[in-house]
Amino acid sequence: MRRLLSAVLASVLIPLGATVAQTPTRTPTTYDLILRGGTVVDGTGAPRYRADVAVTRGHIARVGDLASATARTEIDVRGLFVAPGFINIHSHAVPAALPTAENMLTQGVTTELLNADGSAPADIGAQLDTLAAHGLAVNVASSAGFNSAWAAVMGPSNTRATPDDIARMRAMLLANLERGAFGISAGLDYKPAYFSTVPEAIAVLSVARPWRTFFPNHDRLTPESGFSSRKGMEETMAIGEGAGLVPVFTHMKVQGREQGTADAVLAMMRRSSAAGRWVAADVYPYLAGQTSLAALIIPGWAQDGGIAKMRERFADPALRARIIAESDAAIAARFNGPEGILLNQSGRKLSDIMRQQGATSAGDAVVTVLETESPSAILSFGAESDLRKILQHPDASIACDCGAWTDPRAHPRGFGTFPRILGHYVRETHTLTWESAVRKMSALPAAIVGMVDRGLVAPGMAADITVFDTATVIDHATYESSALKSEGIRVVLVNGAIALRDGAVTGVRGGTTLRRSGHMPSRPLHLDAARAVSVRGTLHARRASASGANAMGATAAADVIATHVTIELAQGANARVASGELRLTTAAGQVVRAISFGTIQPGADWLTVTGRALVGGDERAFTLLVDGADPLAAGSPPAVELRIEGMLPLTGAVHGRTNIRTNRRTGSTPR
Repeated sequence: MRRLLSAVLASVLIPLGATVAQTPTRTPTTYDLILRGGTVVDGTGAPRYRADVAVTRGHIARVGDLASATARTEIDVRGLFVAPGFINIHSHAVPAALPTAENMLTQGVTTELLNADGSAPADIGAQLDTLAAHGLAVNVASSAGFNSAWAAVMGPSNTRATPDDIARMRAMLLANLERGAFGISAGLDYKPAYFSTVPEAIAVLSVARPWRTFFPNHDRLTPESGFSSRKGMEETMAIGEGAGLVPVFTHMKVQGREQGTADAVLAMMRRSSAAGRWVAADVYPYLAGQTSLAALIIPGWAQDGGIAKMRERFADPALRARIIAESDAAIAARFNGPEGILLNQSGRKLSDIMRQQGATSAGDAVVTVLETESPSAILSFGAESDLRKILQHPDASIACDCGAWTDPRAHPRGFGTFPRILGHYVRETHTLTWESAVRKMSALPAAIVGMVDRGLVAPGMAADITVFDTATVIDHATYESSALKSEGIRVVLVNGAIALRDGAVTGVRGGTTLRRSGHMPSRPLHLDAARAVSVRGTLHARRASASGANAMGATAAADVIATHVTIELAQGANARVASGELRLTTAAGQVVRAISFGTIQPGADWLTVTGRALVGGDERAFTLLVDGADPLAAGSPPAVELRIEGMLPLTGAVHGRTNIRTNRRTGSTPR
């Protein structure tokens, strides 16, 4: 039996399709690609520094002085900034555009999180498999969708959920978490999910509590609250806290009559986080959004039952008058008037439509348009002073509320968001530093959603890298010409493949699909304190299946034993990388030994680190996760998940001594 267990574990640690004798060796100073002489902004928020960056087999191999090293491809990036690939955690990507993703790559985006605002397919595993089959220019991950689950079970009308309804929705969301969903998104401002009550939302979403994930929500603004942005955010926080999830304000804004009150909203976030209830946000650098004309203007009761029912109400004179009056109130409270509402497909302003129709009010014009059309619209809402304060909040990441698309009449954020941050809000207005802006586009969004091997320039990380010119990077897209490409993004690597060079896409499809495991929690990005981990004992590990190698839910196999697990790692508050020892010896005598480390990312009784390890004489990238306990198995001992490049993940319980320490300084804030 012991020989059988040893053989099974050896099959986990040996590269797929290889044996120990066949494992190739690689000269450490020869790489696939080297970026020469750039200024590294590594994503942590720490000061930039000059270094070369080497890439091998899709991972970052080394960062430093590589003057004596060679590579098959070398790119001179002197005078340019080298950053982690940007991560867009609020994506409305069009599947047909993902094989090229030109509008994303020219912004420096390498990863997109799909299914924003609660809309998602019933099976995200099938969604990801279909996207992968057509090839991907960028990486894609998926969220489960609260809105889709609600609509599937409750239909389009305002009805209350029974216990059976709640159970059905919970089962739908849990199934997608087990398939690798990174979170559960919602858009409670959109019908019919708008009709859900707070207790109902908590009852459904709490199924995700053991997964330690996040709840990004397009906040619900209601007439009863006076269309208050702050009340909407308070509701998102209440649902997140009640369900045991991290609340995230998506495309955070302070709208309409509440403009100028960003300080109060941000203070609310800080108080909650300081009390141990972390709140995060994403934001885009524009003062207008885009959605369907009806969605946020026509009152909820008038949309009850869907478009056909809404139009029946338009035909009733008394109901029409009420709908117009309440639509006028919504426009006045939420947006900057009819002059700031643009039907982007036709290029018509609502103020012009009012004059052409002889409409009595903005609401009258909206109802008249919706009688025969269902257009999307640009809706202006906010104040520049509020936007700048939100951008500066340390837990507000940058996301474009866009995705890979080719629509020439959409929102300029689809082509301009990330370069606009760098060019306008860093170089021109100094609202952010280069280091802070890059952090908000890379490591922070990765931490919010639970990614562990992207978002940093460090050994062992996936080689998603964006190189940009600080002197020229800027957006050009406008509301009138929304598909004008940005400039200044010079080189983009996606999993080590050159997806963009000299500002032009190459057509290489280097992207992959990403799935989250139960050991990848959403977490604050605290990299300004000393942290350490010590693990010594016996690892009782299980082998992941080849088809479910990235998903915890698909790892059924016989237990195996790895002896002499030793992890002794530490990183000082001002150190760029960790140091120490990682060694794992199988019962068959095979040794995995780390030779370099990246940055330790800590969480609550949890941490992760990437690096490079020797396995059978071959140097390979690895990602290590150490979890104080397996949250999906009550009463379990500490767990370790070890992912080594080209091999099946190794996941199991540690029987021995485990200690995770983070010396957080009182009152300190993330970089």
